[in-house]
Order: sequence, then C-alpha cells, then structure tokens
Amino acid sequence: MAPMVRIQDVRKSYGSQEALRGVSLDVRRGEVVCLIGPSGSGKSTLLRCINHLDTVDAGSILVDGELVGYRRKGDTLYELSAAEAARRRAAIGMVFQQFHLFPHMTVLGNIIEAPVGVHRLPVAEATARARALLDRVGLADKERAYPAELSGGQQQRVAIARALAMEPKLMLFDEPTSALDPELVGEVLSVMRGLVNDGMTMLVVTHEMAFARDAASQVVFMDRGEILESGEPEQLFVSPRHERTRAFLSRVLV
Repeated sequence: MAPMVRIQDVRKSYGSQEALRGVSLDVRRGEVVCLIGPSGSGKSTLLRCINHLDTVDAGSILVDGELVGYRRKGDTLYELSAAEAARRRAAIGMVFQQFHLFPHMTVLGNIIEAPVGVHRLPVAEATARARALLDRVGLADKERAYPAELSGGQQQRVAIARALAMEPKLMLFDEPTSALDPELVGEVLSVMRGLVNDGMTMLVVTHEMAFARDAASQVVFMDRGEILESGEPEQLFVSPRHERTRAFLSRVLV
C-alpha cells in the first residue's frame, strides 16, 4: 500500500539560507511521526511545505497519492490555482504553535466556519459535528465562549477540534505545546494521544520527548535542513547512531 505521505528530495531556500536540503520521508497510514531536532533545523518548514503554505524549490510531496500544490504534465510540475490548492489542503489538518482562532467568533463559530464555508456543510450538521468534537477535547461547556475567555491550553484544544471538523486524512502539529504554560501542556498532549489511539496519521514537530517516545511509531531527527537519522523511538532514544543525534539528546533528556 502506498504511504499516506511521500516526500522525495524536497529542497527549500529562503534567499541564501537552505531550509531543506534534499529531504525524503515516507509516512504510512495510521503512523505517528515525530520530528525532533534543534530550532532552525527545517522541521516547521517541512510541515508548511506538506500543507503547501510554503512552496518547494525542488522535489515533490504526495499526500494520499496526490501531489500537494502542483499537477504534473509530462516531466513538468505546474502550481495549482489557489482554489484547487485550497481544496486539496482541506484534507490536511494543521495545528500551529499559536492558536490562530478568530477572536470575534465564539468557540462554536470558529469550528463550524470552514466546514460551512469550504465544504458547504449545512449549519445544523456542522454544529452537531462541532459539539461532538468539543466533547471529545473536553470543552463541551465552552461552545459560547470567546477565545479571550479561554486558557492557552483550552484555545489549543479548540484549534485541534477546528482542524478535525474538516475530517482530515492527515494531521500536522507544529510544536503545539510550545506556547503553553507548563501546567497546560498535559491537557493538549492528552487530546493528541487520543488521536494516536484512533489511528490518525500524524506528523508532529515537538520538543516533548516523552510524548515522542511514548506515542510515535517513528522518530525523525533533523539538523540543518537534513534528516540525519530516523527509527523507532526505543532505538533512536536508547541507541542513536549519529553523533549529532547523541549530542542533541544528551542536552534535552534530563
């Protein structure tokens, strides 16, 4: 069976800075891949390229067999129109470091906005789905609240529910707990562990090593725009093969 995500020799630069230097990675359906490594190693850029928030300079990314952001004609790739790119992006949920909720909308309004506006889902059906998701993330009593009335952990759980409302086939998490106070991290990780148990395909950029060790099926270590090492959590955390991986883990595993 073809992988859910196939990344082949992807390169991305910002001016003279090479953010991704020939990255290749397969993610199987139902697999949870945690991307770890120092800041500036290209982890977040890779997620943004998967979701076509950033365009690649070379290489290709396929999600469920479809090119992300492009169509192929012969040996040439052509960028999709904004509307077609948005249609394909709708199948990929993304949760950012910051919550990016609409401050003028209630929690319920934030969650139903895209299903109604993009998928043309009837409001009643979108509302029922949103309420089920709020119950799932432990916020059933907050549907009428506004983002400013919520804690950071609650806002991030709303952001997860909003992404799930589009019924994505793939979820991307870009350091979803990095902006949270330490006591709020656990409630977000608990929701993410629930998605793991449900078999959601996930790519997670994280500094939460305990989560990566417990929840991931594959851990990928990146540095300076390259994948230096990948493997099952036990192998990578206990017996890393690359010296750079060992040096990084020696500083973060305390």
